[in-house]
Amino acid sequence: MSTHEQARETPAATSTSGTQPDATVAPRIHTMAAGELVAVFRPEQGMLCTSLKHRGEEILRRVDEMEEALATGMSIGVPLNYPWANRLRAPNYDFDGKEVELDPASPWLMKDWNGVIIHGVPWTKLDWRVEEATDRRLHSRLKWNRPELLDVFPFEHEVEMTATLDGLGLTIETAVLATAGTRVPVSFGFHPYIGLPGMHREQWQLSLPSMQGIVLDERLLPIGERTNLPAYQGPLADLDFDHGFAFTTASPTMSISGNGRRISVDFLENFPFAQIYAPPGHDYISLEPMTAPADALRSHVGLREVAPGERFAATFRLRVEPTENALH
Repeated sequence: MSTHEQARETPAATSTSGTQPDATVAPRIHTMAAGELVAVFRPEQGMLCTSLKHRGEEILRRVDEMEEALATGMSIGVPLNYPWANRLRAPNYDFDGKEVELDPASPWLMKDWNGVIIHGVPWTKLDWRVEEATDRRLHSRLKWNRPELLDVFPFEHEVEMTATLDGLGLTIETAVLATAGTRVPVSFGFHPYIGLPGMHREQWQLSLPSMQGIVLDERLLPIGERTNLPAYQGPLADLDFDHGFAFTTASPTMSISGNGRRISVDFLENFPFAQIYAPPGHDYISLEPMTAPADALRSHVGLREVAPGERFAATFRLRVEPTENALH
């Protein structure tokens, strides 16, 4: 398990080529409100959710590191990891007869503390365009047709993301549209950093469903084995997570609770895998929806695909609700 939290994600190079925020133009901020929840997005900067407040208290984490994140592409708030989530064993993969060679030094890639390529293209370089923005809904589109993007993932297509806020929580649907006449592999995920206000993580109660643990090697990559794990209900305490899981039931939920509040990630549709990241000594946990396990573009294990002219959609909900007991 990794103890290198501060270096989990680093830019593969220091070059600033490609899409970067214009320092002379204030970024567009979109705010949605429903019931006791307020959500804030930067729709043209990666469709990044930078705030989700419940009763005025922030439940997202690392959002105070925005300047560093804009410069490096590191994960904060609720970023999309695209076109793959988590790690690749080597800088190459194949799909549908295409052999793809990646340049580990490219500024269009991220690497972890081991030098392993991780999380696809930095969210700061994903050029979203807003198509609808209301007080409870945000819908944007990403066209995957730029040369820099096709060098990393040579499958022209489009991506739609729709964020909807209601009294239950924040629901995010992400759809891949195979619009260019070729098949598109699906291996994306999200990295929501969450935490309980006013309470140290040692006191948080963690709830996990029964599932399979994906056995990893020393570089945190799958070795092709799984173990059956019972459901867990207990303190997060000093548990150290950087692990992958495969669900064995439909629409499972993971959650943390304490101090009168429960925060849940509901894996609603087409997220049959998850990664949990929670390094000791940090007051956050990431319960990560994934359409495929780590290294799926190379192993093809759990890899989905979209046929030409078809659409694939995956949905999760970040649910926040009060509980009866305030545990301090």
